[in-house]
Amino acid sequence: MTNLDRIRADLIADPDNAWAKEAGYEPLYTAEPSARVALIGQAPGRKAQESGVPWNDASGVKLRGWLGVTDEEFYDPALFAIVPMDFFYPGKAASGDVPPRRGVAEKWHPRIFAELPDIRLTVLVGSYAQKYYLHAGRARSLTETVRSFRDYLPSTIPLVHPSPLNVGWHLRNPWFEQEVVPELRTLVAAALKS
Repeated sequence: MTNLDRIRADLIADPDNAWAKEAGYEPLYTAEPSARVALIGQAPGRKAQESGVPWNDASGVKLRGWLGVTDEEFYDPALFAIVPMDFFYPGKAASGDVPPRRGVAEKWHPRIFAELPDIRLTVLVGSYAQKYYLHAGRARSLTETVRSFRDYLPSTIPLVHPSPLNVGWHLRNPWFEQEVVPELRTLVAAALKS
């Protein structure tokens, strides 16, 4: 059993996750020591949790397009470590899903990332990941943080969530597709080749 296997077993056995185990949920993340890109989002969506495949929804299709990778590349844990802020679908809210549970990333991310020595690029998808990882270094809003993406390069890049619910944001912020996405694709390609 590898250290990553032990971490997964500990995560499943954690009393804080008993509700997920009772629901038949597996923790939804992928990681291998050789991973080059860390992808940190908020929490699995319902479709992803039910299928057991991270980002297995319209948001995931959009995200893979932004990254400029195939499904095979994206789902290869030797290339991409997909480690959300919470490992289980948190439920439905009035608009979108319930936020990731507090304390999950603090408890588990250090153990997981200690086993991933070859990460070259960390992609922070959405405000929860950005708040946790950028701390005071983030801007006043998600839009300002993403617009200032160059401030975090070359090791980290913040993104807006690729949810279909964000169509209005994209209409108001065309610079994202024009400036951020091409840079993201370049960074991902370089990280995967290194």
